Amino acid sequence: MDTTIKIDAETRDKLAALAEARNMSMRALIEEFAATALTPAQLRERAERTDAFLAAEFGHRVGEGEADALRDRMRQAQNASRGTAA
Repeated sequence: MDTTIKIDAETRDKLAALAEARNMSMRALIEEFAATALTPAQLRERAERTDAFLAAEFGHRVGEGEADALRDRMRQAQNASRGTAA
């Protein structure tokens, strides 16, 4: 079933440029995003699996403070790779 999504012109133009750069239609671009983006429930499930793996394989449980520090380090690394300030 097809549907219409209303977005502003700036967003439409950006999506069009992204799709063109990838040599695909805007529809394919949005479908790819929807297929690869994780929902909050999927993110929680992935985190739980990771925690279980670390505990089983290494006997390590990541505490909330350590998880926050790791998230901050990952954000800094992502920002650095994009050339943006933290």
